[in-house]
Amino acid sequence: MAPAGTAPLEALQAAMEQQVFGKRNVVELALICVLTGGHLLLEDVPGVGKTTLALALARALGGSFARVQFTSDLLPSDILGASVLDGGELRFRPGPIFANVILADELNRTPPRTQSALLEAMNEGQVSVDGETRPLPAPFLVIATQNPYELYGTWPLPDAQLDRFLLRTTMGYPDREAERAVLRGGARRPQIGAAVTPEQLHALRTACAEVRMHAEVEDYILDIVAATRQSPALTRGVSTRGAEALARAARGLAMLRGRDHVLPDDVRLIAPSTLTHRVQARAEGATGSSSSAEQAIDSVLASVKAPV
Repeated sequence: MAPAGTAPLEALQAAMEQQVFGKRNVVELALICVLTGGHLLLEDVPGVGKTTLALALARALGGSFARVQFTSDLLPSDILGASVLDGGELRFRPGPIFANVILADELNRTPPRTQSALLEAMNEGQVSVDGETRPLPAPFLVIATQNPYELYGTWPLPDAQLDRFLLRTTMGYPDREAERAVLRGGARRPQIGAAVTPEQLHALRTACAEVRMHAEVEDYILDIVAATRQSPALTRGVSTRGAEALARAARGLAMLRGRDHVLPDDVRLIAPSTLTHRVQARAEGATGSSSSAEQAIDSVLASVKAPV
């Protein structure tokens, strides 16, 4: 059975796919983050559509968009904002974090002190500046990027930062026909407006949280998490927060598939994007890629029996 009132979700997905060619899987992951209040980490080379994805999502949500280019000299105040003297009074000038969709471009090119400026925002939906806590607009979504193949002048994302991302994936290159569409008129993509109202988005998020999960599916998630903690290929398994993230993401995927209940296949399909950045492999590749973690998670999924 499909959750009630999912027509706005279909409209949201259709609007995004008018802008992001041939990347339905990545669009779906972004929508899962929207439905669950999560954030998305994209690892890929420049020029494969990461900015297009973030901008299309902001437009389809009818929200504001801000891009922050992370560099070695970026300060936390450049992101959060700061109090400035205006007419003899101190006034708070908000930074780009006060937008609905934030593109944190090349997040690993800034030092950990500046990276940490996003932690409270991503976890609590608020920021603390000059001793005052300020709420962020709703919805609030961070889409961060990093190039895993270029390590010069970068700082690895700390575990606490990685854990704030619900999902991690790669954009990948488009297929031939999608790339042909870009060549023939990608710059003339149709301008899209808001596909959902704030009330519809709130209803979608409520419906997603109410997607049913049978106890056997919960046990399947717990078995997967336990297996990561016992895997000889991993030095650190999935935390309790990671287990909760997997359940949230599986509910989002089930809703995208038009169901009001989670199947074991939902868990299995979304697990790699949810878990690979939450574990530590014994032998990471020389390039710092996540291939070892991905292989370990694949082995865990193959070893854990799914309920029927």
